[in-house]
Amino acid sequence: MIPFPDISPDIVTIPLFGREFPIRWYATAYLAGLVGGWLLIARLMRSPRPWGDRAPFRPAQAEELLTWIVLGVVLGGRIGFVLFYQPAFFLAHPAEILKVWHGGMSFHGGFLGVVIAAIIWARRNGVEALRLADALAVVVPVGLFFGRIANFINAELWGRPTDVPWGVIFPGEAAQNCPGIAAGLCARHPSQLYEAGLEGLVLGLVMWALMARGGLRRPGLALGVFLAGYGAARTFVEAFRQADAQFITPDNPLGHVIGGPVWGLSMGQLLSLPMLLIGLALILRARARPARGPA
Repeated sequence: MIPFPDISPDIVTIPLFGREFPIRWYATAYLAGLVGGWLLIARLMRSPRPWGDRAPFRPAQAEELLTWIVLGVVLGGRIGFVLFYQPAFFLAHPAEILKVWHGGMSFHGGFLGVVIAAIIWARRNGVEALRLADALAVVVPVGLFFGRIANFINAELWGRPTDVPWGVIFPGEAAQNCPGIAAGLCARHPSQLYEAGLEGLVLGLVMWALMARGGLRRPGLALGVFLAGYGAARTFVEAFRQADAQFITPDNPLGHVIGGPVWGLSMGQLLSLPMLLIGLALILRARARPARGPA
């Protein structure tokens, strides 16, 4: 077992006007992912070569796109968390919806928010939506990597109890509430790091390899690979990740929302499987059409 490292969720605390304002890893990770994605997209738009004919939009437009993406991530992520994971709680405490600094963001909600924001921005600027989606798909793994590392530093979204040598003893009463195991000795899968590796590093390398092999010349192919890759990775990691507390009961210890107590689907799997199927359909559709640009 590996003791959880002594890492504060705050990078630094700034005293100002008699109060202390913490700079948190979680917020910094979101910022790093968004800014990193913006810089990469702007760089992609500077050359028509990866696209086969011309880039979908001008590099200068990437800054306005970033504003729309930020709105999509924040609003979609929060609304998705409220609707998918704790609707009863937030219905009883609506003021808590605005307290995003307490945590509680859904990737699937943020993804839907980005889709809506990107479609609106593309129509306003006369940009082909599918090619914009391909560009976003190439850079999203950067944000996923930083976000999952921040989840680990925050000691949240940990995995199920385990006795593997790399199991981590996460702090907190909830993490140490393991039947039959003394408090302070319950190790769990570091599922945040599994996701950082699969959804961030591995999927990111796949997307950049696809781009290097001319994948952006087939509209929809990069989007399809990202959706299928993320859906498969998240579905796999959910087998090791602790379900949200509201889904766990004595008769359903694994927190399945569909199926039985032993075999079934978690909420994360239920939301990820459609992404996998849509991604595969987009891949087949893109490969059936000729690539753009010179052969």
